[in-house]
Amino acid sequence: MDPFFIVILVLGLFIFLSSFFTVKQQTAVIIERFGKFLSVRNSGLQLKIPLIDRIAGRVNLRIQQLDVMIETKTKDNVFIKMKVSVQFKVIQEHVYEAFYKLEYPHDQITAYVFDVVRAEVPKLILDDVFERKDDIAIGVKRELNEAMMTYGYDIINTLVTDIDPDIQVKNAMNRINAADREKTAAMFESEAQRIRIVAKAKAEAESKKLQGQGIADQRREIARGLVESVEVLNQVGINSQEASALIVITQHYDTLQAIGADTNSNLILLPNSPQAASDMLNSMVTSFTASNIIGEQMKNQPKRVKKQGTTAIDYNPSDTSNPAENPNPTEQA
Repeated sequence: MDPFFIVILVLGLFIFLSSFFTVKQQTAVIIERFGKFLSVRNSGLQLKIPLIDRIAGRVNLRIQQLDVMIETKTKDNVFIKMKVSVQFKVIQEHVYEAFYKLEYPHDQITAYVFDVVRAEVPKLILDDVFERKDDIAIGVKRELNEAMMTYGYDIINTLVTDIDPDIQVKNAMNRINAADREKTAAMFESEAQRIRIVAKAKAEAESKKLQGQGIADQRREIARGLVESVEVLNQVGINSQEASALIVITQHYDTLQAIGADTNSNLILLPNSPQAASDMLNSMVTSFTASNIIGEQMKNQPKRVKKQGTTAIDYNPSDTSNPAENPNPTEQA
């Protein structure tokens, strides 16, 4: 076979196969004929005229994301860095505009994002920027939709994903937040302390009240027991004075016994001997007897009447003489 014929055959086969091409899913292919737009081919197996038609470019129809970093200033003169994420895609019906009207779509979108953010953020203070970041994102989306729709691009969503103030500003904000939380904690601690003090005071007042009632009941029962003890001793011929002295001595020894039962007691009673107890009993009996004698004499002593015309010097309360027997003490003298 002629070699020239073989070359022609191979070349013809190559040209024939180049007439077929495939388009991937979510992709559009621009076909030009002699440099002029011919058609837009979608996904699948496609055919073109070799050496006449050519593939000018491929357009991605999937949703794309562009992250834009912006440095701007707030109304209170704080410089911040913002990250705005723009999600967009090419409208399938406007592939021609997206391919031929806009050469660098990313640069165009970035410029609009810068313009909108630097127009909106300087109107807000730093705290409002954090609170109203969604409003900023909506403003960016609205502006981009109006501008990019002409070029065949649809803005799906815009998100303010990061707001980063200067490091010194962040430290100051953290200190303010920490101080505010410490203030709140101090208020709660003070309130808790007040509640504890009030509750403790109420508990102490109730305890004192109950303690006073207990002491009163105790003394009442002790007095009742003493009365019963004196009555029992009177029935066996012991008078009240001797009975009281006996009860006191008994309580004295009960106290000594209670002190001796406590191993940790350091109390010392001086004097502390059997003779001291006997002396105390004798002294009590003697004092009781003397008080009874004096009381009887004071009951039998006649009352002295103070004469009219006498002065405080003439009146002697210690004089026990009967004024009726000596009506004129001056004459007797």
